[in-house]
Amino acid sequence: MALAPRLDLRQTQSLVMTPQLQQAIKLLALSSLEIDAFIAEELERNPLLEIASSDAPGDNEGPELPDTPLAAENLGSDQLMNDGDFGTGSEALDTDFSHAEFEPGEGGGAGADGMLGMNGIDVRGSDFGEGPDFDAFAAPDISLREHLMQQAGACASGRQLLLLEQLIEHIEPSGWLGVDLMGLAYRLGVPLAEMEETLAVLQTFDPTGVGARDLAECIALQAKEADRYDPCMARLIDNLDLVARGSFDQLKRLCRVDDEDLRDMLVELRSYDPKPGLRFDSDDAAVAVTPDIFVTAQGKGWAIELNSANLPRLLVNRSYYAEMGGGGDNKAANNWLNEALADANWLIKAMDQRQRTIMKVAQEIVKQQEGFFREGVSRLKPLTLRQVAEEIDMHESTVSRVTSNKYLHCSRGLFDLKYFFSSGVGSADGDGASAEAVKAAIKALIDAEAPDDILSDDTLVDMLKEKGFDIARRTVAKYREAMGIGSSVQRRRAKKMGR
Repeated sequence: MALAPRLDLRQTQSLVMTPQLQQAIKLLALSSLEIDAFIAEELERNPLLEIASSDAPGDNEGPELPDTPLAAENLGSDQLMNDGDFGTGSEALDTDFSHAEFEPGEGGGAGADGMLGMNGIDVRGSDFGEGPDFDAFAAPDISLREHLMQQAGACASGRQLLLLEQLIEHIEPSGWLGVDLMGLAYRLGVPLAEMEETLAVLQTFDPTGVGARDLAECIALQAKEADRYDPCMARLIDNLDLVARGSFDQLKRLCRVDDEDLRDMLVELRSYDPKPGLRFDSDDAAVAVTPDIFVTAQGKGWAIELNSANLPRLLVNRSYYAEMGGGGDNKAANNWLNEALADANWLIKAMDQRQRTIMKVAQEIVKQQEGFFREGVSRLKPLTLRQVAEEIDMHESTVSRVTSNKYLHCSRGLFDLKYFFSSGVGSADGDGASAEAVKAAIKALIDAEAPDDILSDDTLVDMLKEKGFDIARRTVAKYREAMGIGSSVQRRRAKKMGR
């Protein structure tokens, strides 16, 4: 074979990520709050884009873009669920972009730990007499940092005040010190002994336990404040790992106490706050969670609706475009207006496509997990992103983005869409059972156990098999530990100690 330079023509295909396509993909993964912020920026940037007024549909003088089914009054219905006609264009986002090179959008969103109650009670105008003082349950208006700074300013000055301020800057929301003291002393150029003296001053501040470097020190500070830090309590605090494991016999030998004294010490230990700083306002504001999808029973089926409060109805102000364009001779102005018009039209179509895709995925989730919506977590089935993607003819990566930072509200509460996707275990009917359903069954059995009849993992395996769950003992132990439930030995000891 001769080696020589030559010219060849080859035809290849490659995925080209246009800026608009990149933005459309980012929109899929944004939460409702992030969508609001994004649209607010676009409204400020683009004068041709505006939000339609719900009470005055005719106030936009020029002709407007035709309303799409999902941009109109009632988003999602049984009819929409049953026809399954979501128009063309859904395939535009149905591409695997997991390996494409573009800057991903920032992830925001908020997680929901399990189920969030949505039962509201309107008491306005009701006369129930003098009710509870709800202000008493509110967190302090002052932040932990401000609270510590006030105390530092009242008891120190000069060099010590500056060192206190440096330590306070490194206090975590929990109240613990979040920096290595030796490293901080080196960076500030002060002796370690002086930093330790300053930390000792900080540890006298309110709340008691602030400035601790670990859990044992936090508990010890509170025990000293309560005048309970005797040698026995000191040994108990130094062996918190044995307390967690429930090794009470070993603790009695180490602390040289009897059963009654150890029980009193454990009661005292539980009265201390492991994270005293959390009672103050955090600098990080809590993120509100609003449902994106509502699912309600309707006859033998389900009504699925998108939350209209999260869906601003965007319009193009064509009257403003005609007034400013008007066929003038200013070429640069006309080009800018045409680009603004194209951007506005694209954003409206991208938002419409986003809602259609969310609706399509939500419908399939409800279809696959109908047992959960009717009977609860015990009927939750194992489900993967791939299964949903194959059913709705989309790519798995698209389904993953759609289910990120989205929440579904039904009669059982508010759930992250990711909640409905979980691994499965074997079951008697051969269909498999969701890991969440198995966890719920394990928790129900342990909650119902008698104090004198603690269930071992082997017994739990047998009882679960009677319920139709074919699960191994090691899996029971794994799920039990994941829920923070101790072993049978730990639970037996805890109940004997009155815990």
